[in-house]
This record gives sequence, C-alpha cells and structure tokens, in this order.
Amino acid sequence: MAILDPVRPKVLAARFIPSAPPDLARAYGLQPHHTSLALVTADQDDALYVALDEATKQAPVDVVFGQSFYAGSNHASGPLSGEALGIIAGVSPADVREGLAACVRCLDEDACFYVGDASGKLVFFPHVVHAIGRYLAAESGLPEGSPLGYLIAPPLEAVIGLDAALKAADVRLVKSFAPPTPTNFAGGYVTEELEQVEAAAVAFAEAVVEVGRAPRVI
Repeated sequence: MAILDPVRPKVLAARFIPSAPPDLARAYGLQPHHTSLALVTADQDDALYVALDEATKQAPVDVVFGQSFYAGSNHASGPLSGEALGIIAGVSPADVREGLAACVRCLDEDACFYVGDASGKLVFFPHVVHAIGRYLAAESGLPEGSPLGYLIAPPLEAVIGLDAALKAADVRLVKSFAPPTPTNFAGGYVTEELEQVEAAAVAFAEAVVEVGRAPRVI
C-alpha cells in the first residue's frame, strides 16, 4: 500500500436482539424505551465510533455501548471480536435496523484509517465529521451539529500531529486521549469552524506522515 491509501474497516459481526429481556437491559443500563438492540463489531474502533454516531443521525436510535478491546484487533479474543463492540438501541426493530444500516454504510464508504509510511505498518485516523450526532456530542461535550476533527495515531505520532494541527489552524482541543489507551493509540478531538477543522486534519496527517518518513530527528 502507498502512503495515504485508505485502510477500510471490516464489519466482523452484526446481530439483532428484537426484544431485550429486562435483566439484560438493566445490566447495560438501558432506558425503558431501549427495547430493541443491534450489536456490531469491527476491526477499527475509531471508525466504528464515527459510524455509530452516524447511526444516531440517520435513525431514532441511541448508542448504549461502545468500547475498545485491549491491544487492538491483532490480539482479539475471537475471530469476530475485532477492535471494538458497539450497541445501538431503539424503540423498534425497524429503527434499530435502519441505524445499523447507516452504521455499516459509514464504515464501507466513509470513516477509515490511512497508511502513514512506506511499509504500511503505520496507520492513523485524520477524520473530519462535518456535523456530529448525539453520540459524539455526548463524547466530546459539544452541541449536536458541531464540526469535529477526530485525530488518532500511535502515541508519539499523535502528539506531534496534534501539535501541528493546533498550530496550523484556529481550532481547540476539546478532548484528548493520552496513552496508554486500550489499543495503545492516542490523539484527540478538535473543533471550530469546519474549514479550520479540515485544515487541522490535513496538518495532523502531514505531521504523522513526516514522522513515518524521518522517525529520528536529533
């Protein structure tokens, strides 16, 4: 693969629970109207979180669970575990199916990691969400509809990339993910006007690629 080639996520499993039993609902802290569930796993956690947010914009569903697994998809607990599990919930199976379809479309067509070095081993996530839904609004503390730069990379590259993003554009860092994280990546959310968020994502990507090209600068 070449530098900046997309690395598309894979949906590993997707299943429905049309009517969640009360004990299961209590175990996952569901609200009374969360009667139907859809569960999905993928081999890219951050892409999945963006896709779960997309589900909340396209269907009357809520994200009731989203969690990354330790050490990432290369060390998954099973062939269908991937890097994260997401669960969406709604009033009806039809609503949940609509949300899951939107989630899968986003993974197939939009959110993904990119290659950052000639070996193809360095991958990173310089994603821009033009208008966040309910899930990423709750995660970021921003109003729904805000632009969001979702900037993730391995630990050193993430720090260098965020430094470049914050200096290149008029954006602010609203949430950071310092290492160690479950997957041992790092990064953060930035926001402001969409044009500035896009400029920040470009600067982040350029900085990560530059680290991949010249790791040691002394």
